[in-house]
Amino acid sequence: MDLCGHATLAAAHVIKTFLNYDKDSILFSSASGPLKVTFSGERYVLDFPSRKPVSAALPDVISRSLSKQPQLVLKARDYVLVYAVEQDIRDIQIDRQMLDQINLDPGGVIITAPGENCDFVSRFFTPQASILEDPVTGSAHCSLIPYWSEKLGKKELKALQLSERLGTLFCTDNGERVLIAGHARTYSAGKCWL
Repeated sequence: MDLCGHATLAAAHVIKTFLNYDKDSILFSSASGPLKVTFSGERYVLDFPSRKPVSAALPDVISRSLSKQPQLVLKARDYVLVYAVEQDIRDIQIDRQMLDQINLDPGGVIITAPGENCDFVSRFFTPQASILEDPVTGSAHCSLIPYWSEKLGKKELKALQLSERLGTLFCTDNGERVLIAGHARTYSAGKCWL
């Protein structure tokens, strides 16, 4: 995997929360270059590379897996499928058996539309993965932020990922980089004896 928002956020959360890290930021090394996480109040701000998507053709297997076809197809690492309204994103049904016929490793399929109470909404699906729909996807926003920033003519954006769990992201388009801010919550903790 070239870039993983979950791992970056989780590592920063553990270092800050459980290792009593007292500095303002952490710098991680990744296959996508340096990834900086800054602490801003209770928010974690992830500094990720921008991946502006470009016009693309949609593979037939992805098209056939969707209950509704997009208005626009783009691609960076992931396919970005743009729809007209938020309800389209909420209502989309994915035929998993069909979608699992394609391997996009390391990418996935993002569906997105303008938001009703935020700037944009999205959902993210990964073919051939143990979990089809990702709850909140930092890496997808590397493409969503530059697209919606240009489309809406604004640098600061509020996004909502419409998975079952839901996730709110506070986004900034900084040209070659994007900032993705949000919260982290400890799910479980354990101890190892060696």
